[in-house]
Amino acid sequence: QVQLVESGGGLVQAGGPLRLSCAASGRTFSSLNMGWFRQAPGKERAFVAAISWSGSSTRYADSVKGRFTVSRDNAKNTVYLQMNSLKPEDTAVYYCAADRSGRRLVPGTTGAYDDWGQGTQVTVSS
Repeated sequence: QVQLVESGGGLVQAGGPLRLSCAASGRTFSSLNMGWFRQAPGKERAFVAAISWSGSSTRYADSVKGRFTVSRDNAKNTVYLQMNSLKPEDTAVYYCAADRSGRRLVPGTTGAYDDWGQGTQVTVSS
């Protein structure tokens, strides 16, 4: 099992940046594909971005392409989500997740991930 702790959420004005971090423990971090998801009130949890275990492959939801960047530091057991040009519709609880399968294709569905963090709130004011 992997323990995940997100941080970096908060209140930000529209157009501003925010960087989320997710620290992992309990398993070799460099073997995990990592994903970011978000859940707005009354909505289902949705895919945001993901990065392969090596960092060589990433994928993004269409709604965040060009604004968000996912990265990882395997030496620090941490994955990041840099969010720029934030919009009010980005307001949600953001979760990081770990995929222990070692699959080559970075997954973009909640069911593909094995472990989840507790989430961090991001609120974008207009």
